[in-house]
Amino acid sequence: MRIALPPIIDPAAFAGRDPAAKVVALDGETMGTTWRVQFAAPRHCDPDVVRLAIVRRLASLIAEMSHWTPDSLLSRFNRSPAGTWTTLPPDFARVMHQGLAIAETTGGAFDPAIGRLVDCWGFGPVASAGRPDAATIEAARERSGWQRLTFDPVGRHLHQPGEVSLDLSGIAKGHAVDVVADLLQTLGILNALVEIGGELVGRGIRPDGDPWWVDLEAPPGLSVQPLRIALHGMAVATSGDYRRGAHTIDPRTGRPITSGVVSASVIHATALAADAWATALTVAGPVDGLTMAHHADIAARLVTVVDGVVQEFLTPALMAALDC
Repeated sequence: MRIALPPIIDPAAFAGRDPAAKVVALDGETMGTTWRVQFAAPRHCDPDVVRLAIVRRLASLIAEMSHWTPDSLLSRFNRSPAGTWTTLPPDFARVMHQGLAIAETTGGAFDPAIGRLVDCWGFGPVASAGRPDAATIEAARERSGWQRLTFDPVGRHLHQPGEVSLDLSGIAKGHAVDVVADLLQTLGILNALVEIGGELVGRGIRPDGDPWWVDLEAPPGLSVQPLRIALHGMAVATSGDYRRGAHTIDPRTGRPITSGVVSASVIHATALAADAWATALTVAGPVDGLTMAHHADIAARLVTVVDGVVQEFLTPALMAALDC
């Protein structure tokens, strides 16, 4: 078993450890998937209060950034006339600020403004009559792209240049994981593992002194050597079409990916960044993706299937984290 260790161990986590604390598990549904939280419960902690706080916080994110909800702020932005400036709330603004930065770094392999392309292929809330032709794809591409957006991070103002449609499905879920972990901290819960649809963040340690151990997700049916992560102050996200079928679009071509990457997992300080980078590396492929990740010092694993041959690629940052 290969094990990836965190770069930094927080001594405060061990100093405040309560070996008698009970590990509480809560779960539910959100964003078209499920959420699950495990935490070392402080004394006098009411799990029902914690659950309600989580449900309300997740609902607030959906009301802002869901492209499946017609009256969400994102949906209203997508319908807004050309020249409109929308003032974003802090969560939405953080996702856009980070998302646009990652879009630039990855050369558009991750792009938060591909809603028209997603709808074109029928991967979003808008039904498609079938496979789009070249003219339809090109028309959607012309109305898409992060470069068309103007964002003022100080005032949190986002400009609609006309017919640009946001789709934050490759980053908002990761942000939600970070947000729930932060929420738990405000409730006095410092040791927790949070998951939403396979994206995870671990804070602190378990009552027994162990970190939150997570086995890196791999596509079913493929022979890939197991890799276990000590999620201590870290997050991990995995992107792969094996979950919902082929649905990942290359924003640069407007077509589904042909990179051969069936799974891309990224370990990062935040689930937001891990989520977006996992999407970008899936799109970029093993050659460009590994180069991109190396330059950005991203810890990642890519699993490819080309002509029936399964291969695993680890970036130098992930190799350095392995306890060999």
